[in-house]
Amino acid sequence: MKVFEHRDIVWSDYFKYRVQLRGYDIVKIERILRYSEERYYDTETFRQVVIGRHDKRLVIIPYETVNNTVIPVTIHAITRQQIKFRIKIGRLNCEKT
Repeated sequence: MKVFEHRDIVWSDYFKYRVQLRGYDIVKIERILRYSEERYYDTETFRQVVIGRHDKRLVIIPYETVNNTVIPVTIHAITRQQIKFRIKIGRLNCEKT
């Protein structure tokens, strides 16, 4: 499934800084944003999030969409246990992706 294949991605200076600081590869992040099928709605931040593998790390990327543009906000390493807990308590909701 090619979720955001034809959408533009706008990289903010803050996002690029976080990527560089945490040692991520922007090409791999773009692949996660465009093609990962694991997507949720974060009920605390009111943002959509995507989860995917960056090498051996599992990452979560909150993002916003404006018209045909995707704007990633930040990127964090996360564990499957943290994801399951957030789903269990209702923070991550798959109904509003």
